[in-house]
Amino acid sequence: MSVPDGPARPVLGTIAVVCRHFGGQDHVILVQRGKEPNAGWWGFPGGHVELGETALQAAARELMEETGVTARPLEYVTNVDVISRDASGLTQRQYLLTVVLCEHLSGEPVPDDDAEQADWVPIAEIEARGLRLLDQVGDVARLAQARWRALSL
Repeated sequence: MSVPDGPARPVLGTIAVVCRHFGGQDHVILVQRGKEPNAGWWGFPGGHVELGETALQAAARELMEETGVTARPLEYVTNVDVISRDASGLTQRQYLLTVVLCEHLSGEPVPDDDAEQADWVPIAEIEARGLRLLDQVGDVARLAQARWRALSL
């Protein structure tokens, strides 16, 4: 059951996971959301897939819009279901997010569009940094890291 004035079905979105090794550690780009939903929370750059574009294309576009970083989408890693419910259990929002592993080509993360902050975060320290993380960020980062390492060999 969904909210009467909300979307009648789930919305397709995508997130870009960019892995890069420096300073002796593997890092990913995370952004702090500047707008609702999830203002103030940290997660991967991403957003809606536009009509006529693939989720791979959308991930690269959203990454550029939110951080100024150029990357080449490599492959799908997994999907993440995001279902927000109110106190009575009524579905408020539902997204299916495709997780896209991307190869860093150029640029350093600078917040833009709806990002309040953007930075490289060491994967091994994601949970220890004290950031307000969106659900599954650490798990998705480690899953993408394993795939990225496999591709880099």
